[in-house]
Amino acid sequence: MKLEHCAVIGGELALAFDDGFEAYLPLLFLRRACPCAECQGEPDALGRVVVPETSIGDRGCEIAGMDQVGGYGLQIRWADGHSNGIYSYPLLRQLAAALEN
Repeated sequence: MKLEHCAVIGGELALAFDDGFEAYLPLLFLRRACPCAECQGEPDALGRVVVPETSIGDRGCEIAGMDQVGGYGLQIRWADGHSNGIYSYPLLRQLAAALEN
């Protein structure tokens, strides 16, 4: 699975993969799904995941830039400075599927 094209169109991120799969993900939905430990939490020494309370800044749903990471993911730089999350291609497809249901 390879990402062939991605672009911000209005309030959505449009994605096109090499197998013909296309997705349009609302930016707020995408930001709330940020997979980084700061947003989703991480396991402590006992394996418990504590999800931190986070807030999205004024420009938190604007994309300042994007970089493909290896052959497996997309790192989004949000305009409020947040850029820790790497959205794997399978995760992006799961997010698209969640929107369909």
